[in-house]
Amino acid sequence: MVLENNLSLVKKVNRLLNWGHWFSFFNILLALTVTTVYWLAEPMPQTLVGVLYLILNWLGHTAFLCFMFFILTIFPVSLIFPYQRHVRGLAATIASLAFIVLIFDAYVYASLGYHVGSASYDQAIDLLRQQIVTNLRNFVLIVVSVGAVLLAVQLTLSNYCWKKVERLKQSGIAKPLLWLFIGSFMLSHLLHIYADANFNYDVTKQDNVLPLSYPATAKTLLARHQLVDLTNRSQLQLDTLLLNDTAIAGQLAQCTKAVGPATALIVVERLSEQQQQWLSAANLKPLPQHFAPNNNEEALLNLLYGKFYADATSAAVLSSSPAWLTQLSTDLVSVSAAAGTTNGQLPWLTEQAAAQFAIIFDNQPEQHWQQYKQYPQLVVLSLTSAHTKFSLAPAAVWSNWAALRQLQPHQVTQHLDWLPTLLAQAGCAANGQWLGDNLLQPKALPKLNISGDTVISFKKDKMVLLHADGSYGVWSAGTLLPLNDKLDLPMLIDALKRIEQPKVE
Repeated sequence: MVLENNLSLVKKVNRLLNWGHWFSFFNILLALTVTTVYWLAEPMPQTLVGVLYLILNWLGHTAFLCFMFFILTIFPVSLIFPYQRHVRGLAATIASLAFIVLIFDAYVYASLGYHVGSASYDQAIDLLRQQIVTNLRNFVLIVVSVGAVLLAVQLTLSNYCWKKVERLKQSGIAKPLLWLFIGSFMLSHLLHIYADANFNYDVTKQDNVLPLSYPATAKTLLARHQLVDLTNRSQLQLDTLLLNDTAIAGQLAQCTKAVGPATALIVVERLSEQQQQWLSAANLKPLPQHFAPNNNEEALLNLLYGKFYADATSAAVLSSSPAWLTQLSTDLVSVSAAAGTTNGQLPWLTEQAAAQFAIIFDNQPEQHWQQYKQYPQLVVLSLTSAHTKFSLAPAAVWSNWAALRQLQPHQVTQHLDWLPTLLAQAGCAANGQWLGDNLLQPKALPKLNISGDTVISFKKDKMVLLHADGSYGVWSAGTLLPLNDKLDLPMLIDALKRIEQPKVE
């Protein structure tokens, strides 16, 4: 009797395990349809090897996730509690919940560019909150409908696999499918090892596309956003990232009525301590956390052209006036130099002329202060930073512009921000085209700058430096002291969205 009971129990467990394998197989097919969303959210590989790796990784990793889900959930339940109706119902419920999580993760990835996790928890919750606030009824309806459909599908699959388990075993497709998924998994890993050893970024940039896959590294992130050449690790493709201000000029030519009072931006090569004391006595207030390059060419590119810095193109760009400037009337916006101030890097610079919104190069602003006081809003800033440790570092900025004092504490500003801010005040709204922010209406994205072979991002007090060789550093923007933090991938991915094809706002 005991032997018969044991045999009966073994048969139950054996059939449940057979059922579980086929139930997992059909869920692999269902998961493959969901995981296509991740690949659709990314650009297709450019090489045959990249396409081959995509297919192998898609098949192998998706099958691996589903099989591990079976091992960790359904398998132990089948051994401990071998009652088929309860196990099948519980498995269908758990699988439905897992697919809801997978679909949500795919939605977050398609929207934000990264997966749900501890580092991106706040961003994922904000995205979910936006959907709830925008239309709560539709959100609830969609979630309930998707959940109900998934549960119905899972119950149907569970019932079908239980009834047809013997016929499925005799179909002869088990071994070919097993070898397909195992072979894809193993070949994808071997291909990844080969690509990593040979710097094939068309393959390695696919890291972390699928959930719970290879952890994305700094080099992976650079390759994904085409900041590293696919054949040469150290070659940055900055030419694709330099903002085309010619495209912006057409938008600026249609400037409307100015939305702010007359404003002058006084640019000093480097403010001395005596000049800063004088500005303080003149009732101007310092703007904390302003970062500027310590290289003149880079500073001018950021300030006047809204461009990142590239050695090969900087001198040629500076030799002619910005395209946006040639489209505007000189009495509305001007870029000029005060008497006694010259800048050999800007041969097109003219002598100071009256303009409602002006950028004026003047190394001795105190000598022309009575003239500048005619502007209701004044900003006096150092062109370059005195710090040499970082290519982008704190620089002095003084202003009587009341709205700028409303900036959040620890909010970093940079030279890239002044041009869109000034032009927005002049009624020339093309802020969606600029790499920097209109400081009075900043974007929610973290700040971004690219200096030579270094990507620099700011979020509140955190400053992340990512180099072309894959090394990185995390620093405090306020103290310039190192922070013992890991690479913040969500922050960098959000910042790099600034270099995507812009849309006119």
